[in-house]
Amino acid sequence: MMALMKKFDLLVVGAGPAGSFAAELLARGGARVALFDGRPEGEPKACGGGVTAKALKAWPQLLNAVGRTVSELELYSPGGKRLHLELDEPFAIYSRVAFDSYLRDRAREAGAEVVSEKISARKGRRTETGWILSGDKGPWTAALLVGADGANSPIAKRLAGALPPSDMEVAFGYRAPLPANEEAPTVVAFLPRWIGYAWAFPRLDHISFGIATTQDAFEHQPLDDLLWQFMIAYYKQREGSKVKFWAHSKKDMKDTVRIRDYLQATAERYAARIPGLADKTWESRKVCGEGWALLGDAAGFADPVTGEGIYYALRSAQLFAECYLSGNPLSYERVWREDFGGELRRAAQMRRRFYGNFWGAPFTERMIEFARGHRGVKRVLGDLVAGEQGYVNLKKKLVRSALRPL
Repeated sequence: MMALMKKFDLLVVGAGPAGSFAAELLARGGARVALFDGRPEGEPKACGGGVTAKALKAWPQLLNAVGRTVSELELYSPGGKRLHLELDEPFAIYSRVAFDSYLRDRAREAGAEVVSEKISARKGRRTETGWILSGDKGPWTAALLVGADGANSPIAKRLAGALPPSDMEVAFGYRAPLPANEEAPTVVAFLPRWIGYAWAFPRLDHISFGIATTQDAFEHQPLDDLLWQFMIAYYKQREGSKVKFWAHSKKDMKDTVRIRDYLQATAERYAARIPGLADKTWESRKVCGEGWALLGDAAGFADPVTGEGIYYALRSAQLFAECYLSGNPLSYERVWREDFGGELRRAAQMRRRFYGNFWGAPFTERMIEFARGHRGVKRVLGDLVAGEQGYVNLKKKLVRSALRPL
């Protein structure tokens, strides 16, 4: 058994953005890396696929992946008010199959050994010198184990402890065909009477529709009904009908039934859990220790307000690789907190206020109302969507913008 064992410096479990990017950077730095990809070939991760302008500026090589660049966005309030944003900094929307394949191929080209096998945490064994992972193509051994296996990470549960339901969010939706006229705007619509939002993210050959909300607030049937209402209204608008996403109308029931029948026959459903850690959890949650580290969703690194996690997946991978290659992997805990920990904690503090009431109406309603009438507030909102505006100074920036002339 020992003679057959494959020896590495690091075993990276999970070949999403965090795991693949970490494997690439570590291999380029001279480390021997095994990257385990347990997802069946061609099966996409349940994700809207949005990559912020902040991420594209930090890692411009991402633009080489096949995707769609977005420079305009339609934003809707819970009451149906529309705000058209022309973004100074475009973001991109990718099919996760194409995006993840691109990053995985870069890791392989850098020298990482990519193993197409799902690794069970139960088959991992800790030894005096590191870790042994068993599998059909193994076993493999290394001094350090990296968990990059998503929000439901068995490795994270084993090494850092399970997260409570209050620290998780739910995203679900449908992949549907592009409209017949191929006119497909990017839309984000805040939900009426619910925490969260719906989205329509057009990709090259289909549209990703979805809803993101907290796990505590999740009720499948009423939210699924809301999403169908959103999708049907989206297609009606493409056909020239003047309809609102959250308004009920019996005038065009025939068109409603026609579009619903079409989508039921063609749309493909997906669902996923997303980390959305509470303020107190950020104080105590550890993401590395002697001989192990967690990256991306497995570490809980996602924006608690929006659920966006690709930037934090890539940034955590970069920071960990730098710490490891400098000879001090345990410094990763301090470094991520100094780099983006304050932003995520501030977002956790703001989540209830962001989806709460402000002057007798949802804050998201007031925010869009102000932005419709004030270009300064509109600009700050555009920067927030692009990932350029953080939460730490958001309130101050909004107030300062609102006080300036229209």
